[in-house]
Amino acid sequence: MTRNGVEELLRIPVGGTEQWISVRGRDRDNPLLLMIHGGPASPELPTSWAFQDGWEDFFTVVQWDQRGSGKTYNANDPARIAPTLSLDRITEDAAEVVQFLRSRYGKEKVFVLGHSWGSLVGLSLAHRHPELLFAYVGMGQVISGQENERVSYALTLAAAEAAHHSEALQELRALAPYPEADGSLPLQKIGVERKWSNAFGGLVHGRDGISHYLNLAELSPDYTARDVAAMDLGSQLSLPLLLPDMARFDFLQVTDFGCPIILFAGRHDTTTPSQIAAEWLQRVRAPARQLVWFEHSSHMMMVEEPGRVLLHLVQDVLPLAARGPAQAQYSCWMSQNTAVRCDTGK
Repeated sequence: MTRNGVEELLRIPVGGTEQWISVRGRDRDNPLLLMIHGGPASPELPTSWAFQDGWEDFFTVVQWDQRGSGKTYNANDPARIAPTLSLDRITEDAAEVVQFLRSRYGKEKVFVLGHSWGSLVGLSLAHRHPELLFAYVGMGQVISGQENERVSYALTLAAAEAAHHSEALQELRALAPYPEADGSLPLQKIGVERKWSNAFGGLVHGRDGISHYLNLAELSPDYTARDVAAMDLGSQLSLPLLLPDMARFDFLQVTDFGCPIILFAGRHDTTTPSQIAAEWLQRVRAPARQLVWFEHSSHMMMVEEPGRVLLHLVQDVLPLAARGPAQAQYSCWMSQNTAVRCDTGK
C-alpha cells in the first residue's frame, strides 16, 4: 500500500444490521467506486482480487457484501434477516453505504457500478439519489425482469436449436410459458433456463460454466472458509425471497436520470441480454449517457476482458468526476475516437 493509500476491511452498521465492506486504493484522493455485486447474494469481494488491482490505481474501490450475502450473512441472524430481504431495502442499504463512504473519506460524490442483480440495485439508487453519484455504470444491466427472462429464454432456445442439442431442447421447451403467464419466475424454472444459457456461453463467452471464477473465492485474502461456505447459504436464503422483486422490476419507461448513465454490455450475454439495455439507453435523458460494447464477453466482462474494462473505467468513467462541461466534452471526444457511443442524452 502506498503512503496515501487505503486498505480497510470494515464491519459497519447498515439498516439495523452489520454489513462488511472492503475499501482499497493507492491514493485516497482518487474518487470512490462502489461495486454492487450480483446474485442475488453472489458477493464479488472474495473474487475481486483477480480483476480489481488495476482499478485501484485510479479509484478507491469498495466491495460490499449485501444483506444476506457472504461475510454479511455470517454477521447477522439469518432468521432475522429473511423478512427484511427486498430490492427496496437493499437499495436503501446501498444509499446508507454511500453516505458512510462520503463521510469517512470526505467525498461529495461517488461512482457506483452495478453488476447483474446489482444493476437493479444500482439503477434504482441512481434514480432515487442522483445527487450522490458522479455517474452510474451498469454491467450486465437488467431493465425489465420479465423482458430479460423472455429474451434470455428465446436466445437460449435458439442456441439449443442451432446446436441440435436434444436434451437442452426437451428441457427448455418443457418450461413454456417462460416466464409464467402471470409474469412470475419459479425458482426451478429459472434454474433450468440458466443451466442451458450457461452451457451455451451466455454467462462466460466460450465456456459452459463459471466454476473457474467462483473457485477464486477460496484464495481470497479476505474470506475465511466459513465466509466461503456462506456464499451458498446466502443464495439459498436470498433467491426465493428476492425472485419476486426481480420479476416485478421494470424500468422500461423510467428514462429520466439526474446523473450520467454508462452501460458496459457483453455482446454474447444471454444472462442479461444486452440488446434490451442498449435499446432502452437510446431513450434515456441524463446529463450524459454512453454504451460500451465488449465484443468478446458475455456477462462477466471484468474477468473476460479485464484490460478493456480497466481502459473504459479510466477513459470514460473517471473523467466524469471532474464534473465540468469541458471535461465531459473531452470524455465524449475520447469515446468517439475509440469507436464507442457517447452523447449528451438530450
